[in-house]
Amino acid sequence: MSKNKAKRTTLQDIADVVGMTKMTVSRYMKNPNLVKVSSRIQIESAINKLGYIPNRAPNILSKGKSHAIGVLFPSISNHVFDEVLRGIESVTEPAGYQIMIAHYSYSKELEEKRIGSLLGYHVDGLILSENVHTANTLRMISSSGVPVTEIMDTCTPPIQQAVGFNNMQASQKMTEKLIQKGYKNIAYIGAKGDVRDILRQRGYEAAIAEHALKPLIFRSPDVSSIRLGSEILDSILRVRPKVDAAICTNDDVAMGVLLSCKKKGILIPDELAVSGMHGHEMGQLYSPKLASVITPRFNIGKVAAEQLLSRIDGVQVIDECIDLGFEINDGESI
Repeated sequence: MSKNKAKRTTLQDIADVVGMTKMTVSRYMKNPNLVKVSSRIQIESAINKLGYIPNRAPNILSKGKSHAIGVLFPSISNHVFDEVLRGIESVTEPAGYQIMIAHYSYSKELEEKRIGSLLGYHVDGLILSENVHTANTLRMISSSGVPVTEIMDTCTPPIQQAVGFNNMQASQKMTEKLIQKGYKNIAYIGAKGDVRDILRQRGYEAAIAEHALKPLIFRSPDVSSIRLGSEILDSILRVRPKVDAAICTNDDVAMGVLLSCKKKGILIPDELAVSGMHGHEMGQLYSPKLASVITPRFNIGKVAAEQLLSRIDGVQVIDECIDLGFEINDGESI
C-alpha cells in the first residue's frame, strides 16, 4: 500500500485560494506594497491558513545572501553560552537574520563537519567559539569567503577577528587575589582541556610561580559540569599539605565543589576557598556567594554579531581583537 507524501504549499496553491494570478502572489511575496490593500489582506490570510513556507533558495542564488548566520557552540548544556546567544540574537533578530546553531562537543573534527554543513546552506557568516581548528576547516572558510568572528578569548591570533576577554589574565588575577588574601596551597581544577581552559591554567601557573608557590593541578578528561566539581573534591581533600583554596575553570565546576563541601560539612571559605569563572546567576544567588571572574557574555555575543553583520554589509576595516575585559568579584567564598 502506497503512502501519500505531504505536498509542500506553493504560490500557485495560494493563488488558487484567493482567485488571483500566481504573478500577483509573487509580487506580494517580494513586497506587499506592490499589491492593493484588499488583495494584500486576502493573500496574507491564505498564507497563514495554508502554512506557506517561502522558498528562499532562488533569492540566495540571485542575491548571494541567505540572511542566515552560523553559530557554533562547544556544548548546548554549558550555561556560559546562554547569555552569549541572547547577545547575538539582540542584533541578528532586528536586522532580519536567522541564526543556525550547531554544537561540536569540544571536538575539532566534529566542528569541521558542522562548519561544512553550515557553509553548504550558504550562511552569510560564522560565529565560532574556538580559535583552534583543523587544516580543512581553515581551507573551507578561506574558500567560502564568508566573514568569521571567533568569540570568548583574545589571547590566540584569530582567523579574521576575535571578540572576548583575556582568559589567561583573568585566571592570573584571580590567583593573585587569593594569594593576597593569604592562601598558600591553591589548586587549579580543569575539565576537558579546551584552549580557554588551558589558558586559564597557564594564568594560574604564572601567578603561582611569581610567588614561589607549588602548583597543584587537578584535571578531568570529562566536560565541565556541577557533577565533575563534586566528584573531584575528594581528590583535593587527599592532598597534603591540605589545599586551602581552589580555582575552578568555570562556575559549574565551582558550584559542584561548593555543594559537595556543604554535604561534607566543610566550611567555606574558612576551610576551603573556592572561585569560579563567568559569574553565573546560580553562583551569585548561592550562599555563600561564589567568588568569580565576571565576564561580559551578553556583550561578547552582541559585539560579535554587530561586527559580523557590518562586515557582511561590506565594511572592510575591522579591529582584529576586541577585548571587552572582565571583573574580579570576591563574593563570599574566598
